[in-house]
Amino acid sequence: MYRFLLTPRWLGITVLALLAIPFCVFMGTWQLSRFEARVAAQHHADRPAARGPAMPLSRALPTPGAAVNQDTVGRVATATGTYDRAHQFLVPGRYLDGRDGFYVLTPLRTGGSALPVVRGWLPGSASHPGPVPAAPAGRVSVTGTLQASEGVGDPGVDASGGLPGGQLGMISAASLVNLVPYRVYDGWLTVTAATAPLRPVPPSAAPNTGLDAEEFQNLGYTGEWFVFAGFVVFTWIRLARREAETVRDLALGLLPEDETDDAGGAAGAAERGDAGPDAGGAPEGGGSEGAGSEGAGPEGAGGREGIGGPAGVGGREGVHAPEDGDSEPGEHASGEHAHGEDVPGAGAKAAVES
Repeated sequence: MYRFLLTPRWLGITVLALLAIPFCVFMGTWQLSRFEARVAAQHHADRPAARGPAMPLSRALPTPGAAVNQDTVGRVATATGTYDRAHQFLVPGRYLDGRDGFYVLTPLRTGGSALPVVRGWLPGSASHPGPVPAAPAGRVSVTGTLQASEGVGDPGVDASGGLPGGQLGMISAASLVNLVPYRVYDGWLTVTAATAPLRPVPPSAAPNTGLDAEEFQNLGYTGEWFVFAGFVVFTWIRLARREAETVRDLALGLLPEDETDDAGGAAGAAERGDAGPDAGGAPEGGGSEGAGSEGAGPEGAGGREGIGGPAGVGGREGVHAPEDGDSEPGEHASGEHAHGEDVPGAGAKAAVES
């Protein structure tokens, strides 16, 4: 019954299905791996910053134009330079352990550029900060955790403007570019060990590392590809079963319903064609042999045998009285005499009878 699977058509369908199934499974697995990688990256970003060996700033950020990204955020780095004590800033509205306070930010000159360094946190108001420890003088080496530049919408950021001089609402290269006369790294460093009374600012997760719609799209694509693989299997089985049913019906002499209807319609048309000439008014029935305007033939409806001329034409050649005398004058009215034409010989016959 399933020998049709060896035909070229079905071999092509089977090969196509065998290629489509592993492709769909591969794509689904790939989308799933992307989702798992994003989840792992999110978990890594939510963990406290790594406390491994510190790397030089020149390795973490080779150039001042290089930004702190997800690969370098949270990395421990060491920067060497001189604090620019003339351009120290206070960052208000920052909370630590549920208390309101502010950050103390001092740029660290590393040559022709500077790295923003948050030396610590102090409680209170930046408008009335009280005594703020001065930055160390001379060349220093600072170790801390790299953080990405802040943006509008990040916790604690004040992007409204209008802050007093010496205060900064957002820690970023864009907010510092007009406040200092040198180039600034796109990122900042929070020191690991702060000098009292400053408290070290704990590193935070990189911005935009949470799971968003794009990650869940990967999960949705995973399900779609697996559904496609199952649909290919279902379609192949369904087509094979329908083909097998058709082969079985043909072997048993059974035809599908549409083919049966076509066969019955053709048979009915053939029967109607055969019955047409005898079934009421075909041209031959009312012509030379049927009842017509010119009279009745030998077997027509206009007269009986023996009435009329030699060929049975009703009165075309005249009405001849038969020798046996069976006919009567009234019967000849069915010929052309019925239409008002004179019948040759009719007057002579009447005279003899009188």
